[in-house]
Amino acid sequence: MQLENVGQQLFTIIDSNVEQENRDWLDEKINKIIDEQSTRDLYLTYSLIASKIKPKDHLNLSIHNPALKSYLEIQDANIQQLSRIYLLVRVLEANSGFFTSKVANIIQVADTNELETFLRFLVLLPDAHNYKNTAVDSLRTNIAGVFDAIALKNPYPALFFNDQQWNQMYLKAAFMERNLSEIVDVDGRANKELTRIISDYAHERWAASRKIDPFFWHPVTKFLEAPLIKDMEHLLTSSDPKENNAGALCCYNSGNQDAMELLEKYPELLNQVENKNITWKTLIV
Repeated sequence: MQLENVGQQLFTIIDSNVEQENRDWLDEKINKIIDEQSTRDLYLTYSLIASKIKPKDHLNLSIHNPALKSYLEIQDANIQQLSRIYLLVRVLEANSGFFTSKVANIIQVADTNELETFLRFLVLLPDAHNYKNTAVDSLRTNIAGVFDAIALKNPYPALFFNDQQWNQMYLKAAFMERNLSEIVDVDGRANKELTRIISDYAHERWAASRKIDPFFWHPVTKFLEAPLIKDMEHLLTSSDPKENNAGALCCYNSGNQDAMELLEKYPELLNQVENKNITWKTLIV
């Protein structure tokens, strides 16, 4: 995702969607925060945007960066959210040395909606990697909206989390029964340790007669080794067709000979995977 000149692009959106009086208010506040290096005014302005910038039914996204435009559309961004992110981008561009730690601390002072905005658009900030600890800390929440803001439809974890952090997020997303198909770059961030974690978690759920989202098995594909063949057999013999499909996809794409031999015992499933009638995308429909 190429995100160049984010501040200028956000200014263009704000200029097209916010009345002059409120644009002037925001600019005055930003300039004051930068000139006075005021942490208090930064947090206060971030919060006050909700009362000063009114939502619109239709957001004009007339910008020339297709990657940014697409991301804002995916996130269903509103003008209040973009005004908040514009504020953060501006102060960071002006003085990152002073404001980076202050921006990172927004998680400590923001209400739920403000925090969701911060996490959902974190990737747009200059030197976004500086906020990894803040993003990881947010995974501790049990508030679905806050968790979703960082975990779903968001490239930030895939770009900056290490394997342990990524695995923690993926497992908690499954535990909270979030939509795992909305996690960005599941294939690219799959790892051997996550495969073990998935298997262990599945065994716990099965022992308690609890169901698992079949998409949960997606990262297993590239790391399917002998100990997990029994798990695949469990999926293929399940009474749930989606679990059958998940097992077939894992086996077929694994490159593991034992897994393929197991799948060959289910020729109808094998045929559907070969003909792409079963894919991870069809699994979530």
